[in-house]
Amino acid sequence: MEYLEFELPIKELEDQLQKCRIIGEESEVDVTETCSQIEKKLKATQKDLYKNLTPWQRVQLSRHPDRPYTLDYINAICGDSFLELHGDRSFKDDKAMIGGLGKIGDQSFMFIGQQKGYNTKTRQYRNFGMANPEGYRKALRLMKSAEKFGIPVVTLLDTPGAYPGLEAEERGQGEAIARNILEMTRLEVPIITVVIGEGASGGALGIGVGDVVLMLENTWYSVISPESCSSILWRSWEYKEQAAESLKLTANDMKKLKLVDGIIKEPLGGAHRDREKTFATVSSSIMNSFEDLKNLSPKDLVAKRMDKYANMGVYKG
Repeated sequence: MEYLEFELPIKELEDQLQKCRIIGEESEVDVTETCSQIEKKLKATQKDLYKNLTPWQRVQLSRHPDRPYTLDYINAICGDSFLELHGDRSFKDDKAMIGGLGKIGDQSFMFIGQQKGYNTKTRQYRNFGMANPEGYRKALRLMKSAEKFGIPVVTLLDTPGAYPGLEAEERGQGEAIARNILEMTRLEVPIITVVIGEGASGGALGIGVGDVVLMLENTWYSVISPESCSSILWRSWEYKEQAAESLKLTANDMKKLKLVDGIIKEPLGGAHRDREKTFATVSSSIMNSFEDLKNLSPKDLVAKRMDKYANMGVYKG
């Protein structure tokens, strides 16, 4: 288990608890009371620490190297029923954007999401979760296929942004994202979006237009990352914590601003602390959202979705 800098007090207590148990196992000394005291202190420290997280600390948790990624969720939720589909039928298959058909129970869904890597080799293979234009075009192809067969769409957002390279711009990165946003607003099947990690810029929004948009508790969703915002405003990354506070990018902030529809509770310490519980919670949240949408006609579904996004940012003075 890796620990972030602000989690070091928890690491120290967990190390103490482990040593205490080892002493008890290797000797005849009764350490039950000592272990119990450390456990109580550990639980109190965890509750106090994770109850008062700053926006920057939530950003750090969303990037935790042990945090589950898109394929982890899909494989856990769908099991052997997931069939990955490849290619945009125009240029190539983008490994940063994955998609395919899967089932939750007896209900089929088209799953689409950004996939990051676990080590240097897989991060390069997945391009650090940053999709090229062909990734967004693949996503759109899969969405249109789902629409044709009346299959609801689930998108999982976890990206530091769309790939900013020269070749991506040459192949129409901006147009690909804009096209997806346009087509998703009028897709005639339910779209359920879940932010499972980083939701940065148009890279996330390119598959993020949903009838229901949910955020896991320790994720963020914003037009720009705190580091990039800091480098633009202060010409330095040193003010990233201040930028994270000002951007109002946490799940609670987004819910208050009515930009997302719900927050999915995470286990204490983050999704990586209890993966199975997180997978089960996300699965039930997807199904609950689908139950609310499945009886709407395609016309009502599109009209409701269009109204939802048209009303964002409208304030009465």
